[in-house]
Amino acid sequence: MDDEIMRYRDKLIRQAQDLPIWERKCLTVDEAAEYSGIGRKKLRSLLKKKKCPFALSDGFQLLIIREKLDEYCKKHKRI
Repeated sequence: MDDEIMRYRDKLIRQAQDLPIWERKCLTVDEAAEYSGIGRKKLRSLLKKKKCPFALSDGFQLLIIREKLDEYCKKHKRI
């Protein structure tokens, strides 16, 4: 992955640690499960889909873009 993207990702993670979950841009699977009420296994299965609209990966860790997860949940009544 490009160094600039990695630095930006690291910066977001550092900043996110000080914010409440509902204000964070990116969430871990555990944080997203707590925030959304969706189970961790279900979130991981959604993240593995090729065109998952809220997935962000650096090759090692899957992160969830909170705003896009919110949009996805609004569009899909049943997940």
